[in-house]
Amino acid sequence: MSQAPRAAAASWPILRGFAGWRPADLSPDIVAGLTLAAIAVPEQMATARLGGFPPAAGFLALIAGAIGFAVFGGSRTLSAGADSTIAPIFAGSLALIATAGSPHYAALAAMLALMVGAIVAAGGLFRLGWMADLLSIPVTTGFLAGIAGHIVLSQMPAVLGVPLPEGPFLDKLIALGGSLGGANRLTLAIGLGVLAVMLIGERVSPRIPSALIGLAVATIIVAAFGLEARGVTTIGVVAAAMPSFKAPEVGLEDVLKIAQLAAIVALVVMVQTAATTRAFVDDPDRGPDVNRDFIGVGAASLVAGFVGAFPLNASPPRTAVVVATGGRSQLSSLVAAALVLALAVFGAGLLAHAPNAALAGVLLFVAWRIIRFSTFAAIWRQSRAEFVLMVATMLAILVVPIQQGVAFGIFLSLLHGVWSTTRARPIEYVRFPGTSIWWPKGRAQQGETTPGVLVVGFQAPLSFLNAYNFEQTLQDLVSARAGAVELLIIEAANVVDVDYTAAQTLIATIGRFRRQGIDVAIARLESTRAAEACERFGITDLLGADHIFHSVEEALKSLAPAIPSPSRSPPRHDEELRPRA
Repeated sequence: MSQAPRAAAASWPILRGFAGWRPADLSPDIVAGLTLAAIAVPEQMATARLGGFPPAAGFLALIAGAIGFAVFGGSRTLSAGADSTIAPIFAGSLALIATAGSPHYAALAAMLALMVGAIVAAGGLFRLGWMADLLSIPVTTGFLAGIAGHIVLSQMPAVLGVPLPEGPFLDKLIALGGSLGGANRLTLAIGLGVLAVMLIGERVSPRIPSALIGLAVATIIVAAFGLEARGVTTIGVVAAAMPSFKAPEVGLEDVLKIAQLAAIVALVVMVQTAATTRAFVDDPDRGPDVNRDFIGVGAASLVAGFVGAFPLNASPPRTAVVVATGGRSQLSSLVAAALVLALAVFGAGLLAHAPNAALAGVLLFVAWRIIRFSTFAAIWRQSRAEFVLMVATMLAILVVPIQQGVAFGIFLSLLHGVWSTTRARPIEYVRFPGTSIWWPKGRAQQGETTPGVLVVGFQAPLSFLNAYNFEQTLQDLVSARAGAVELLIIEAANVVDVDYTAAQTLIATIGRFRRQGIDVAIARLESTRAAEACERFGITDLLGADHIFHSVEEALKSLAPAIPSPSRSPPRHDEELRPRA
C-alpha cells in the first residue's frame, strides 16, 4: 500500500479495516472467514456458558463484535467477540446481584456491555491508549493465571459430571475434591478428549479447527451411543437467535451497582486490545493505532449491549487465526459473523446433542493457553521481586472475589511503578580513559575523575516520589569526599521532567552546596519538558547561563580551570541562556 493510500485510510471516519481492499482480496478473506467461524463457534458457545448465558448469546456476541469493529475499528485483522478473560470477572460480580440465567442477569450484562463500550470508546476518542500500560507484565501474567484458575475450577464439574459447588474459590475447590469419587468416566473422557484434540491441533497447525472437530466428534458419539442416558449432559435444544436492537431494562440503582465493575472490565479490555493491536500490526510503516481500535472494540460492546449480549474484548488467538489464514480485511470477520448468524437462526438443532463436557474441554484449552508458563520462568530467573508481585496478583484473583482481585492487581501494578521510581538514586559518573565519554561508575571499570570535581547522573524523572532521596544521596556522595568537592556537575540526560516538589528540593540543594563552597552546574539537560520546567521554577536563573552546558566536558573546560571560591558572587540572572541540546 503506497504512502498516499495509507494517509487517506488514516483519515477515514469509518471502515478503516477495509483500507486498500481490492477484489483480489475476496478469496483470502472468505477462506479466513470460514476458518475463523469454525474456530469461533465452539469457543463463543463455551465462553457464553462461562459467563452464565445460553449458547445463542455467544453467537450474538460474535456477530456484534464483527459489525461494531468492522465499522469503527482500525485494524484489518483484529477479531472482537466474547472473551474468556473478562467473562469470569463480570459473571462472578453479576451473580452477586442477580441469579445467573435470569432476565435480570441478562439485562445487567447488556447494560454492563453498554457501559464498558462507552468507556473503552471514550478512551480511544480522548487518546487514552497509555492507560493500557497501567498493568505491568508480571501483574498481567499473574492476573491471567488467576483467571485461568477460575476457568478450570468452573469447568471441572462439567468434565467430571458432578454438581457445581457453591461459594468462594477455596470452598469450591475443597467441595470439588470431595466429589472426585463420584466422577462420570464418560464425561471425563469427553472433556479430556476434546482438550487433547485441541492441544494436538494447535501443535500441528493453528489453521485446523480443532475445537469444532472435537465438538463434532463428541456430539456424534453421544448421539450414536445414547450417552445421555448414562449421565452425559448435553446443551439441549438451542433456541434460534435473531439479533434485535433494544435498550436493556435496568434502573439507576442497578447502574450504580455495576459502575465500578464496568471500569475494571473496561481497563482489562483496553490492556488486551492494546496488546492485540501491537502484536498484529497491519502496516509496519504506519504502526499500530491503539486508540482507533479502542473505538472499534468499544463500539462492538455497544452493539452487543443493544442486541442483548455482554461485554466484548479483542481476541489474540482469533486474530492470529485471521492473520495465519491470510485475511486481508474486516470482511473475514463479517464472513464468520454471517455463518454464525445462519447457524444461530437455522442450525441450532444441530447442537442439541453437544455434550457440556466438550465445551468444558474447549475452555480448559483456553485456560491452558492464557497461562504464560515461559513468562513465569523468565521472571523467576530475572526478577524475584516481580515474581512475588506476579504470584500475589494470581492469589488475589483466586482467593478474593474476582472484581476485587483485579482491582488489587491494578493497585499492585501502580505501586510497583511508584516503587521503581522511588528507588532512583544519583550515580557517580567517571570518564573512560583517553575519551570525553562520562559513564556511570561500575565495578569493572573505575574510570578517571577530575580532582575537586564530582559528576553525578540521575536516571529517572525528578519528582516528589524521589526528590528527597535525590537530595540525601547527593549529600552523601559529597560528604564521602570529605570536603574535597569544589564543583558538582549534574549529568541530566535522563531527567525527562521536573515537578514542583523536586524543583524546590533542587533549589534548596543548590543553595546549601553553595554555602558549603561547592559550585553546581548542569550538563546535558536534553529533555524539552525538563528544560522548560527548570526555567519555569527558576532553576535556570538560579544557576545562571554560564552553568548550563551541552556536555560534562564542556562544563569542565569552562569551570574546572578556575574552581570558584565560596566568596564568589552568585551568577547574574539577566545573562542570555546558552542554547540547549
